[in-house]
Amino acid sequence: MNYVTNDTLNTYLRTLQPMYDGVLGEIQREAIAANVPIVPHETARLLSVLLELKKPRQILEIGTAVGFSAGLMSRYLQKGGSITTIDRFEVMLQDARKNIKRMGLENTIHILEGDAADILPTLEGPYDVIFLDAAKGQYGNFLPHLLRLLPVGGLLIVDDVLQGGSIAETRYSVPRRQRTIHKRMRQFLWDITHHPALETSIVPIGDGVALCYKKEEISNEVEGDIE
Repeated sequence: MNYVTNDTLNTYLRTLQPMYDGVLGEIQREAIAANVPIVPHETARLLSVLLELKKPRQILEIGTAVGFSAGLMSRYLQKGGSITTIDRFEVMLQDARKNIKRMGLENTIHILEGDAADILPTLEGPYDVIFLDAAKGQYGNFLPHLLRLLPVGGLLIVDDVLQGGSIAETRYSVPRRQRTIHKRMRQFLWDITHHPALETSIVPIGDGVALCYKKEEISNEVEGDIE
């Protein structure tokens, strides 16, 4: 994975901030050793702070992977809270199911298997926190659904938005095969930073994290414009 900070700084941050304890920490270490894509440790620690402040009851995650981030976020749920997580890759979900069982979270984390583009329109919400870490080229298509599912006061957290820093370059500076994703991600970042109902910050940590706070309801006209 590409990161927007240099290797020396990444190594320092990952050494400075303790790894997670318990079964969650075991899953984290196993994934790192096997080069399985999970959120980098510095991003995970940012999630911990945000969720400790938010104390959500309902969380929606798009992109389950092996279940590490869902297990992490479950630590900060209100009593009786739950996480709904979506993924379409069975090879990942096999490990996710095992890991969720290892953590004893079968009644807390609920997996919806399938394409998020098909599942999101069927959900009713609301979700206090939505964590998006899925197909980067689809972020813009998901956005109207995510905003509908997020209440006023809700937090949208989006991972991997800076494309290793190449997002700041012109589309002709990136390899041709990456230009579509580059264009779509730049449009997505424009949309969330200029949306009148959102207060947004782009944090250059990991491969870039977007934090979007929904500060007011969205009119039909605005939703129509974004779609």
